[in-house]
This record gives sequence, C-alpha cells and structure tokens, in this order.
Amino acid sequence: MKTATIKLSLVENVNKFVNIVGKYPFDMDLRAGRHVVDAKSILGIFSLDLSRPITLEIYSDDCEDLMKEIKPFLVD
Repeated sequence: MKTATIKLSLVENVNKFVNIVGKYPFDMDLRAGRHVVDAKSILGIFSLDLSRPITLEIYSDDCEDLMKEIKPFLVD
C-alpha cells in the first residue's frame, strides 16, 4: 500500500483526477479525517472537504506510473 497527500481545489481538477485514477486496475481510497470514499467516484470526492489536503491510499506497490500522472495534484 502507498499513500500520498493531494489537493483537489477546482472542479476541473476533480474531473482530471478521476479520469487518471480510473485507468488503473487497483483500488484507491481518499481519506479526509474520518471520511473515506472511493478515489474513482466523482460524487464521493465532492462529499469531502476539498479546501484541505486529502490522503490518497493506493492498494498497490506497483504504482509509479500513477504517481507520475497525478504529480500536479500532489502536495509536498
């Protein structure tokens, strides 16, 4: 499992993010506080507080390609 912190502040960013993660076969969750949603669900993402960084949990260790694609959303 791998985790990363992301920021999805704009509606366009959510759409781009969902399109990217939807291409990968492994499961991913977004965690904001105690709320957890499927990272591939646009409605789920919009139920989170997008004004703060969100934790992305990737249930795969072989996800270098995904990490490269979501680089614009990563928080340092």
